[in-house]
Amino acid sequence: MNTLQKTSSTFAENSYDDNEIVNPSANPHMNELVAAMVSRRQALRGGVSVTAATLLGSLSLSACGGGDSPAPAPAPVAPTPPAPAPLALGFTAVAKNKNDVVTVPEGYQASILHALGDPLHWGDASWANDGSESADSYNRRIGCGHDGMYYFGLSEASKYQADRSDRGLLCVNHEYVVGPYSLHPNGLTAGSTRVVSEVEKEIYAHGVSVAEVQRKSGSMDMAMVRGSRFNRRITSATVMDITGPARGSRLMQTRFSPTGRQTRGTNNNCANGYTPWGTYLTCEENFLNVISRAVGDDALRSAAEVVALKRYGLTQGRVSPYKWDTAGTDDLFARWTSSVTGTDATLDYRNAINTFGWVVEIDPFAPDSVPAKRSALGRFNHEGAWPAPAVVGQPIVMYMGDDARNEYIYKFVSKALWSAADVNGGLTAGAKYLDEGTLYVAKFNADGSGQWLELTHGKNGLDASNTTYPFADQADVVTHPRLAGDVLGATKMDRPEWGAVNPLNGEAYMTLTNNSNRVDPTATPTGSQLKPDAANPRYYSDTKTDDTKTPPVTTVSKGNPNGHIIRWREAASNVAATSFAWDIYLFGAQADAAANVNLSGLTASNDFSSPDGLYFDPRGMLWIQTDDGAYTDVTNCMMLAAVPGKVGDGGAATAAGGTATIKGANATDATVRRFLVGPKDCEITGIAVTPDGKTLFVNVQHPGEDGSLASPSSAWPASQTDSASKARPRSATVVVTRKDSGAVGV
Repeated sequence: MNTLQKTSSTFAENSYDDNEIVNPSANPHMNELVAAMVSRRQALRGGVSVTAATLLGSLSLSACGGGDSPAPAPAPVAPTPPAPAPLALGFTAVAKNKNDVVTVPEGYQASILHALGDPLHWGDASWANDGSESADSYNRRIGCGHDGMYYFGLSEASKYQADRSDRGLLCVNHEYVVGPYSLHPNGLTAGSTRVVSEVEKEIYAHGVSVAEVQRKSGSMDMAMVRGSRFNRRITSATVMDITGPARGSRLMQTRFSPTGRQTRGTNNNCANGYTPWGTYLTCEENFLNVISRAVGDDALRSAAEVVALKRYGLTQGRVSPYKWDTAGTDDLFARWTSSVTGTDATLDYRNAINTFGWVVEIDPFAPDSVPAKRSALGRFNHEGAWPAPAVVGQPIVMYMGDDARNEYIYKFVSKALWSAADVNGGLTAGAKYLDEGTLYVAKFNADGSGQWLELTHGKNGLDASNTTYPFADQADVVTHPRLAGDVLGATKMDRPEWGAVNPLNGEAYMTLTNNSNRVDPTATPTGSQLKPDAANPRYYSDTKTDDTKTPPVTTVSKGNPNGHIIRWREAASNVAATSFAWDIYLFGAQADAAANVNLSGLTASNDFSSPDGLYFDPRGMLWIQTDDGAYTDVTNCMMLAAVPGKVGDGGAATAAGGTATIKGANATDATVRRFLVGPKDCEITGIAVTPDGKTLFVNVQHPGEDGSLASPSSAWPASQTDSASKARPRSATVVVTRKDSGAVGV
């Protein structure tokens, strides 16, 4: 999600993420005109008038006939319950600002749940604001770079209770180390090799935290339960099982696990997911930030290996920005170079790269359980994994995005059909539903239709005779789905970030945060450049002025700097369907942009740029978060609340640059509204809402990222309550509640 280029000049030189294009395929880009296919049928607000009735069902009454009647009396007809009130936004929009606090609407309050370095257990000292905490203590402290998260209700029997709001387990991703001027006493020590103690601390500061949380007495606010037996850290050193088609594959063999059945660590955990049986899914995104590869390594590899390594961005001679592999010969450090050093794969870490990029399942209710990397869901820059609502007798479905420019959207459909008896089934249920199934990649057609293309070995040309890459087996396909998507002609997208599924109608949404790789439709693309297409239609220029510099510095970004949100409806509303209809729900833009840029009609109360985080709460309210560099001359990153419509509520449109597309109904103040603005230099990310809708969790990542230890640009979260604070900035989880204890957002 974040970019190390943006985050740290120390790490910038060799960092990898969406700024490096590794998709050389010549897949079609839908330049044909869109047929006039959709009429404007409904205003955006009107599409969510079935909220509670759809979600909760209706109540019915049973009656008994009189025993003396010669025939059963007809059952009395239950009165029809009144239709629920349409979901509506009930707060005053927050104004754009560049303050060093989290700004929430009037009538709301924000508190800090936990931040980098806070101890999960007793026995470790509180965070000292000087980087003096030991490396080992980060196995018991809150990690760095808060990102995706999920709240699980906790029953008195210590089980998952989906409807419990006052007590739960909060799982939070810790994506990366920021700077890391908050983590080390004097910041990162310069040099071509890394300091052992610093690398150890960074390894343990990555991953996931699980913390018990409870409501404070008489309040909807939450506090962390320090010392809870559920409190746990999963880090870049935690042992993990490899499951599914890749388990035991030659591609997973390492010195640590010659059988290819285990690995260690989860890294660069960006967005997340959850399962209906009560487990957490954490997803590995920019994992190349920690992997190096030696000069001359190509000569020691097969031709197929070289193709795969290049497609995933790991060229020979690449030095990872973290340089963890330079800290020593101990396995804790040596495993971070994916280079041939032994006579076979069981004697080195040539396959280390293949053990990252997965969806990892964690059982938060079983603190001693071993997390599982679920290989059937594919390996790529996983932003997250978002389930469609589970329906008894139907398969479990997960939607996923590959967060890099020109990459793809995926869907997984389980072989097993959902049984509610598997709630609280833990990792055993996970194996049942996530280790066997079908992986698909998306193709978006210009007429508003789309197909899910099956990624199964032996089908659609995915076999050993393929000229793009010889797929030996299904383990090869799921380890290299990017290559499989290239073969099948999947649609290259503008950085697929977070997804979310509307619980009221099953429609899926995904943010496409931006893409500077789109070029003028009249130009001839070079290299990895792309012309716009119907699903990624805009080409325009965006001007930004940094007035913190003397003199002010003006930059111009071209392509799709502000991003958009695409959505789709599966055929016949069947989540396992292989075809769908799509449109573009919202286009990010400044309110004063040209009409063919601001295609959604955004105003000062709801304009935004670079949509990233996305979440539907149980009521059907959609939350949109930003990780932006294009609009930050005007405002810090933000979160908006929305009452969405449905696919097809808009119509045909022509975007800046002249490409035809299909858009949703225009936003209005009644349907999209800014709810929160973050502190300086941050990303707003990660969101969860308790089942009763009264407590909202949101993460603030890398506040003050443009500053340094010597010249900080933020003191948040300390600045939330002390504007004069000089404390080091820290990523943190914020709890937002209404002062009157009502439901958030309405």
